[in-house]
Amino acid sequence: MADLVSRIEAATPADRDRGMDALRALAILGVVAGHWLVTSWVHGPGGRVRLSSPLAHLPALTPASWVLQTLAVFFFVGGYAAARSLRPAADRHGRQDPKDGEGQHGREGPKDRHVREDGSRRLRARMRRLLGPAVPLVLVWAGTAAGMALRGTPVETIRSMALPAVGPLWFLAVFAALTAATPLLLRVRPGVTAVVAFAVVLGTDLVRFGLGGPAWVGWANLVAGWLVPYALGIALAGGMLASRRVAAGLLACGAAGAVTLVAGFGYPASMVGVTGAAVSNLGPPTLAAVCFGLAQVGLALLVREPLTRLMRRPRVWAAVALVNLSAMTIFLWHQTAPSLIAVAALRFGDVPGLLGLPAEPAWIAYRLAWLPVFAAVLALAWLPRPAPRRPVLGRPVPKRPVPEGPVPEGPVPERPVQERPVLEGPSPGRPGAGSRGPVSAGPGRAADRP
Repeated sequence: MADLVSRIEAATPADRDRGMDALRALAILGVVAGHWLVTSWVHGPGGRVRLSSPLAHLPALTPASWVLQTLAVFFFVGGYAAARSLRPAADRHGRQDPKDGEGQHGREGPKDRHVREDGSRRLRARMRRLLGPAVPLVLVWAGTAAGMALRGTPVETIRSMALPAVGPLWFLAVFAALTAATPLLLRVRPGVTAVVAFAVVLGTDLVRFGLGGPAWVGWANLVAGWLVPYALGIALAGGMLASRRVAAGLLACGAAGAVTLVAGFGYPASMVGVTGAAVSNLGPPTLAAVCFGLAQVGLALLVREPLTRLMRRPRVWAAVALVNLSAMTIFLWHQTAPSLIAVAALRFGDVPGLLGLPAEPAWIAYRLAWLPVFAAVLALAWLPRPAPRRPVLGRPVPKRPVPEGPVPEGPVPERPVQERPVLEGPSPGRPGAGSRGPVSAGPGRAADRP
């Protein structure tokens, strides 16, 4: 372990923004913990199993959703990282230097073409990393559902088991769409983008709730709602939002907006979906969820510097770096862990904390006892597997230039920026192997970092 910590510390570029990595890790762990605490299954008539949630029976748990619903932070960091990755090409695009023989008479010169191709290459690589972990997830659940159907399991039970596990795919779809659109978003002032997206959410909710419009209108918020924090991340990458006064304003105004909407306009108090509720703040995102996300972004900006200082501790930074290396795998696979355990436990009837009505405070204690089991199953997605050679943090692969260290502080440098660090050294799954293969994390390992 000490050797791994030392290698991670030595391989980390000095200009790496560790605070943003810490925010991403906290966002991922918050989402995982939140889902694991609010997802439950209940036996019904005819051997069917349906989804349930302790939030529907124990409303005192609602404040937990304010702490553990951290998706806005994930989109915020994602927008920042995508912009940092692509902005060097965007900043140089269109710069004309006759001495380089480019851009003369409005024609695209060799350097312009190189910049454009470099940005396209990085975007394609980023999309591959995002979509990679989804393939094994879909295959696993297609096989699981088929096996349950062949055994005569009711369709409702199959749906109840599979739905939480594949639910993260909606996040991937929105995140991938925004990532693909980042080159276009970089051409617009991010503040304008955020305001327009916020206005779309406001108008949609006005039609949906104020004018009694159809519920499907709300799905316009699925992209617009998460575009708000994503655009703010792009703004931070461009040197904006640096003032603590701006951060405090986002926190105060976002929190005030969310509280006003919940207390005065009937929005749900829970910031996650509650089984059986008529309205969810997340499916699709409501104005209350977007205001709550603004508050989270403000808080994230305020704690960024303290987190950066904390990340100077090698052991803490090593843990954060490893979580970031597998961020997308963790997110996409985390609900598979309790779902597969619940499938295996169906034959045993009610299982406290897993299969049973979550209506008593004792259920919380039972569920907490299950969390290490869920974590152990999720860890299977991290089992090392052979992987092609990739660069150490901040160091390029020989004969193949690779951008250097992501998310440096301050003005955007005039050199390319590495999107994704990879740690090299003996594989943790093969002690004493002494090889210099990259540390791998299992299914979708190359696709983890959003």
